[in-house]
Amino acid sequence: MAFLFDSFDGWKAYCDTKKKTLVEVVLEYEQEQKGRTETQIWEGLNNAWAVMKDAVQTGLTEEMTSRSGMINNGAKKVFRHHQPVLSKEFQNLIARALAAKEVNSCMGRIVAAPTAGASGIMPGVLYTLQEIHSVEDKKILEAMLLAAGIALIMEQKASIAGAVGGCQAETGTAAAMGAGAIVYCLGGDIDQVFNAVAITVQCMLGLVCDPVAGLVEVPCVVRNASAAAIANSSAQIALANVSSVIPVDEVIDAMGEIGASMETRYKETALGGLAATKTGQAIAKKVLIRDIEILPDEG
Repeated sequence: MAFLFDSFDGWKAYCDTKKKTLVEVVLEYEQEQKGRTETQIWEGLNNAWAVMKDAVQTGLTEEMTSRSGMINNGAKKVFRHHQPVLSKEFQNLIARALAAKEVNSCMGRIVAAPTAGASGIMPGVLYTLQEIHSVEDKKILEAMLLAAGIALIMEQKASIAGAVGGCQAETGTAAAMGAGAIVYCLGGDIDQVFNAVAITVQCMLGLVCDPVAGLVEVPCVVRNASAAAIANSSAQIALANVSSVIPVDEVIDAMGEIGASMETRYKETALGGLAATKTGQAIAKKVLIRDIEILPDEG
């Protein structure tokens, strides 16, 4: 029977017992639990990777203005800005995460990785990783499968939904997936991969979900960029064998506990945080009025 992804410790132990890699265990799970052939799995991953790359390119080349007006070609502005803060590679990372998420906010085609609200993180991370390190597509697809295993455990032990666990659950999970993927692609071992996950989540514990006007635009888009940066910093730390100190399963348990105790207004209800600010409320009223005005006349 395939491993059911209930813990990271269990995943590692299963790998040791069955003499399988992390990726092989996820592949086995997909075949046994989802009824897919290996060919179908790799084809699906390849299609997802193509959509991710297309979302990045779309966000950087096409008009990206949302109906609310809150999203207005931010990714292109960042990508083309003349002054990098750290390096051009870092600037590209941030712009690409913004780009893919802006495509989602403008109702374009994306991959929910693991959710639509966090859909810019994995594309930004993987696209930039491949560019810098010349990672082959097959390795990227393996990293995506690995990331799926990470998300499966986080979903079971905590949540991946902003409505359940706040933004820590959505962007936190996506960033953890990205960090693990980076470490895997750069030759890290199981402990380093899991350490990257733990460090990433530690950096994002308690992040609330407070979408202005109830739309997955502000602050969601810029949080995708920040989460992509955290994924890279966590991977760098983990690759250097700096310990997370708190084991990854305990970190995810803490994320679940925080999400459960978080007040409802901070969990995708648009009742607290940035959504409840004076400006946030004014934007919500404008969006509501605009939506009413464009409703078709049925009389």
